Amino acid sequence: MAWNEWEQLKARAAQRSSGGMQIDHLAPDGGGGGDDLVVRQDDLGAVGHEAKLLYEGLRKQADIEGAGAGDSGSGSTAQAAAALKSHSFATGAALETTVRVWTSQADSVLQACAHISNHLDYSQKRHAEDDAQIGTVMNDVDGLPVSVSKLNEYFK
Repeated sequence: MAWNEWEQLKARAAQRSSGGMQIDHLAPDGGGGGDDLVVRQDDLGAVGHEAKLLYEGLRKQADIEGAGAGDSGSGSTAQAAAALKSHSFATGAALETTVRVWTSQADSVLQACAHISNHLDYSQKRHAEDDAQIGTVMNDVDGLPVSVSKLNEYFK
């Protein structure tokens, strides 16, 4: 079997999986399932891209009218809270707490989006490197792909 036949087999296996990442279930008799975990580069890229878009959109819009908790309380909401608090309005302290909690929660979501995007970028790069290494290892000394009959000998 030539390398292109191997690529065809991989393509057929990928078509069997119903949609990107699939973890097969355990058979009722306790035996293992027949499919492997399948992750497509396009799927990783799409999820990573959506996480990045969510991050960028949230980063721009999460600061409610310049709440400003991230920049030393200089935003309009933080200023309003300070002014109300200086005149002994309980609303000022409540608004200050709201800005602090909102900013903390928004930062947590931003951090999660960044983590997802970065991890998927890393995973995509790592899988490509692994594929390249496997492709190199699967060649004979003359640089040609190892035949199926030769591979079959390794597994006997």
